[in-house]
Amino acid sequence: MREPWHPAADDIKLAEIMHALADPVRLEIVARLAESDGESCADIGSGIDVHKSTMSHHYRVLREAGVTLTALEGRSRLVRLRRDDLDARFPGLLDSVLNALR
Repeated sequence: MREPWHPAADDIKLAEIMHALADPVRLEIVARLAESDGESCADIGSGIDVHKSTMSHHYRVLREAGVTLTALEGRSRLVRLRRDDLDARFPGLLDSVLNALR
């Protein structure tokens, strides 16, 4: 398996982040990731009532927008928020979104 593509920190666009965060399922994923240092796709998706293929789509949208970073570890994909990159590009954006979800 090859490493998934991620945009460089300088290439992260606000419009793409806002699009990625405009879906309730993706917001739930982001909220769960904010509570951890990274989790497997299976662990994050447990309790979210959507098909596996739909979850894969949501992970891809978040990753390609620059919201998350996905790393391969054995047969698992570990996902974490790109908090440092997002805070550097758009200070306070992620915290504002997470605070609105609470």
